[in-house]
Amino acid sequence: MAADQFDPAPTTPAEGDPGSYNLPVMQEFRQNGGKVGGPFEGGSLILLTTKGAKSGVVRTVPTLFFAQSDGSLLIFGSNGGADTHPAWFHNIRVNPRVTVETGEETYSAVATEVPAGSEERDRLFAEAAAEVQAFAAYQAQTERKIPLVVLSRKD
Repeated sequence: MAADQFDPAPTTPAEGDPGSYNLPVMQEFRQNGGKVGGPFEGGSLILLTTKGAKSGVVRTVPTLFFAQSDGSLLIFGSNGGADTHPAWFHNIRVNPRVTVETGEETYSAVATEVPAGSEERDRLFAEAAAEVQAFAAYQAQTERKIPLVVLSRKD
């Protein structure tokens, strides 16, 4: 399969692997049709599967999303306000083909970064941060500009 046709299959990290702290959330998500408790309770959550930029290893992570009027999903590379981007963000820059699990369905998508200095990025960030105030707090914790990524369905 050509690199631009890569469609990663959803995965689950093994105990001790990077991201294994997400295992309970991912298991609950898959067992309950996309519904979870804890800090994600009531949030719009997906499981995002990417192919490693350097390793080529396929990994899945939970992330919040904001549905867009065109059917795409907007996600944030907040990494909890850390000074580094999350690994999945580096992965999508090299391998933009991803898999999205909503709890109801799983589909192929293409990830596109919203340009960091654009008015669109600032508007989308402000709208989402007004809805989920943690994003504003994350941005305040770091000097890096938190990236926004649009996931567009491709199946």
